[in-house]
Amino acid sequence: MTLTGDFDTALAADGLVVPGVGAFAACMRGLREIKGERIIGRRLAGGRPVLGICVGMQILFERGVEHGVETEGCDEWPGVVERLQAPIVPHMGWNTVVPPEGSQLFAGVEGERFYFVHSYGVRDWTLETNDRTKAPLVTWAEHGGDRFVAAVENGPLWATQFHPEKSGDAGSRLLRNWVETL
Repeated sequence: MTLTGDFDTALAADGLVVPGVGAFAACMRGLREIKGERIIGRRLAGGRPVLGICVGMQILFERGVEHGVETEGCDEWPGVVERLQAPIVPHMGWNTVVPPEGSQLFAGVEGERFYFVHSYGVRDWTLETNDRTKAPLVTWAEHGGDRFVAAVENGPLWATQFHPEKSGDAGSRLLRNWVETL
């Protein structure tokens, strides 16, 4: 594994993990400084695997709105990252998810719990497909009565709102599932 901000190294890697900590706008600013959105786009155009984690998933969507600031994301998926509408925010701790049938990401950990730390998420998924396109597999979770996207599998682009690296054995298995696709 290599930690890099180098364009060519990231482009050539077997798999690219896009982590994220903090705010949507700051994450996008840092990504744009190294042309990270271009790296992600070029990798996906070539069918090369990318995994987004937490804010690294959020920035893959069309845009984010945090603290009244609207920021353009990588626009790989339609959707707006917005504040969760739950009585207690942030959503911090263990939670179950509802993966769709056929999920490779959750193979072997379908009924497990994962560790979340976030106040923002994608609460509405609207994506039109036709007979030539395959819809992404969207996994949902709920916090305080508010439903949000917990993970997405879309060809070579996978992402989780939760932190698999903090999710014990279930998170390790989930990461192995992704690595096995490389």
